[in-house]
Amino acid sequence: MTSPRPSSRPAARLVATDLDGTLLRDDKSVSERTVAALAAAERAGIEVFFVTGRPARWMDVVSAHVHGHGLAICANGAAVVDLHAGGAFVQVRPLDRPVALDVVRALRAAAPGTSFAVELTTGIHYEPQYPPFFLDPGATVATAEKLLYEEAPGAAAPVLKLLAQHPELDPDVFLATARETAGGLASFTRSSPTALIEISALGVSKASTLALCCEQRGIAPEEVVAFGDMPNDIEMLSWAGRSYAMGNAHPEVVAAASGRTIGNNDDGVAVVIEQLVAEAAEPSTRWTRPAPTP
Repeated sequence: MTSPRPSSRPAARLVATDLDGTLLRDDKSVSERTVAALAAAERAGIEVFFVTGRPARWMDVVSAHVHGHGLAICANGAAVVDLHAGGAFVQVRPLDRPVALDVVRALRAAAPGTSFAVELTTGIHYEPQYPPFFLDPGATVATAEKLLYEEAPGAAAPVLKLLAQHPELDPDVFLATARETAGGLASFTRSSPTALIEISALGVSKASTLALCCEQRGIAPEEVVAFGDMPNDIEMLSWAGRSYAMGNAHPEVVAAASGRTIGNNDDGVAVVIEQLVAEAAEPSTRWTRPAPTP
């Protein structure tokens, strides 16, 4: 599903890829073909960023496959972590606790039955009604109001995400309701097939944090190739110069991307990366970035 790059199209300098439903197969594995493609990209001078809604502690599945800089964007842009250093935080873009409490109150009123979890830099904690995280046995179980309370402002661990779950609502309806209700307070998105909303600080997204990382490296949006499958990838796919929705992607993701590849179980990301590596080996077709205007 890829095509030769016209001479006017910029060469890829960075690949930004989601993980679940995109780079990873449904069994959460990374195929041998994908491992080889990631390594080939780095050898060709194309940086790779994993950009995911996952927290840093769930990055073991790909930590062995990150090269070069070793950085990954986690929690939908709320954190940049160093996988070479065991997932140490390099940058955090937290959600203020008073704002999170305002969101909780607003969603409780707009969608009765909503339950919450709080993702901190130190781990996740959740309400009694929230579906339990079996990978986090040390989590505290309490009301969101108690989980978000701090005796001294700024003294507790930073909040990366607030998660809201509803047992009955349609996922897209729940997301639309949340945005209509509290969209001026925070950023709302989703990546689960269930009615699970992920809430970050206003303006924080995969796209905005990726843009900051690229700016630090002198990489322009048109030199970025992005991959995704769910609504939390839409801003990133719209921002990147080239973007691919997976064959298994949500319809809104397909509409936002500039291209489409095959599904995650068929190594759709690797297929495109292989083409990018082939393009990088053809210097006669390379695009030169215009000099800045004085």
